[in-house]
Amino acid sequence: MGVPASELPGLEPVLEAANVLPPPKVNTAVLVGNKISPGQPQLKKDGTVVRTLWGELAWQLGGREAYEMIREADETSTNPGDTLRLLFNRYAPCLILIDEWVAYARQLHEINDLPGGSFDTHFTFAQTLSESAKNANQTLLVVSIPASDNEIGGDRGKAALSRLKNAIGRVESPWRPATADESFEIVRRRLFQPITEESGFIARDAIIRAFAEMYQNQSQEFPSECREGSYKRRLENAYPIHPELFDRLYNDWSSLDKFQRTRGVLRLMAKVIHSLWEGQDKSLLIMPASVPMDDGQVQTELTRYLEDNWVPVIEKDVDGYNSLPLACDRQNPNLGRYSACRRVARTIYLGSAPTLRVANRGVEDHRIKLGCVQPGESAATFGDALRRLTDQSTHLYVDNTRYWFSTQPSVTRLAQDRAEQIQQDQDKVWDEIILRLKADKQRGEFAGVHIAPDSSADVPDEMAVRLVVMGPQHPHKNKESETQARTRAEEILNQKGASPRYCKNMLLFLAPDKAKLELLEQSVCQYLAWNSIIRDKEALNLDVFQSKFKTTLICERLSQMSYDTN
Repeated sequence: MGVPASELPGLEPVLEAANVLPPPKVNTAVLVGNKISPGQPQLKKDGTVVRTLWGELAWQLGGREAYEMIREADETSTNPGDTLRLLFNRYAPCLILIDEWVAYARQLHEINDLPGGSFDTHFTFAQTLSESAKNANQTLLVVSIPASDNEIGGDRGKAALSRLKNAIGRVESPWRPATADESFEIVRRRLFQPITEESGFIARDAIIRAFAEMYQNQSQEFPSECREGSYKRRLENAYPIHPELFDRLYNDWSSLDKFQRTRGVLRLMAKVIHSLWEGQDKSLLIMPASVPMDDGQVQTELTRYLEDNWVPVIEKDVDGYNSLPLACDRQNPNLGRYSACRRVARTIYLGSAPTLRVANRGVEDHRIKLGCVQPGESAATFGDALRRLTDQSTHLYVDNTRYWFSTQPSVTRLAQDRAEQIQQDQDKVWDEIILRLKADKQRGEFAGVHIAPDSSADVPDEMAVRLVVMGPQHPHKNKESETQARTRAEEILNQKGASPRYCKNMLLFLAPDKAKLELLEQSVCQYLAWNSIIRDKEALNLDVFQSKFKTTLICERLSQMSYDTN
């Protein structure tokens, strides 16, 4: 068991700096609690029958000979006491690794009715083990402690964890989990072979240099940290994965109780890399925008840790054959050549889905671009993609510079849907335009102003100048002789109801420009849609953000649209 120190990359300079020579052989014992049953004795290949955790420990260190030193304690399921120290000295140097200890201990009973011993006896052994390892020669004990409630497993697990911490806490030297930067190296070594050829180093350095230059040349588009020399070193350490992807996984996804920092990242990245390899992805680095969320296995990894049902959101607004980002990319060649909308949507989802329930949710626009843009591409292209998604996505929210996806449809999208429905009722739109024109009517120097008169009889035939404002149903187009506005004006000029008009030169006509009328109608539809949302906000059951912040935003939009329709 084990690997010679000479075969571990990067360990040689560490040993040299510490002036330490590795021993030629180390006796090891690896105990995994959920692989060992406290209720079933195990028959080893040499005929030894092991009942307890300390029996298993002894047998792994030295086989039957070592087991004989604690046979009586194993057979009676009692603590071996100082015999453990003698065992370690006999088989030193010793390395003892224990994982899932809580999973084993929570199965024990209060009474000694299992081969593995009682609950109390077991933690007496835990204390003895830690003290024996401390006092023995060349012995190292490493114990992993679960960090999440899911791993602890209920009240019995919590009691076991508390007893375990008390038992080993007197002599422990806590070793904190790997930092994000250290995790870069862990994941890279597990998933990629080390670069050994000169051509590989040349290609890596060229890519890192191109990214660093891009962050310098477009500094206003990316977080300020990207301009620092330390970020270039992070790019090199994480290669071929972009540091931003690691940051999102270790800072955001690791905050989820079910997501394990190292194991969860490895599971996800293994599936991401396999999908990218099968799809022959040509990206310079694996970035947040590279994560193929249309791949079923990758999608499962990105939804299994979340409480809500995110699959429909991903398929509609993030990534998928019929998704909005893919449709936007197809409709806009400038965006489609980079798959800009899809890359932006992937980046937002990866940075926002795990933070949906926190106060400062979402991902900033600078970090969205950091997760998307590669050398040779313009950050402005992805800014345009972000704006398009904000206007059209059903589940995308924005608060100042922060963007996030939610499982609840956004108010913005609801307003767009209502505006599209209102647009089908043209008479309603025209009525609103006429109503606003009449409400804002000022006579000025005219004897009278007549807004969208229903008939020619509504305009007096007098020796006084009057302004007739045509309604939206009678637009005019420049340089056209036959328009609805001309036809309507001629009718009013020639007639006053059933009688001929005499003071024709006293009338001045104002007609809407047909080229601008469509934009006005769209603005009115938006106005009516937002107005209906304010009216129905209680029935819509908006969340806190929607009901407070969005109400402010809606009022601003209403005010702006009020101005636009004047």
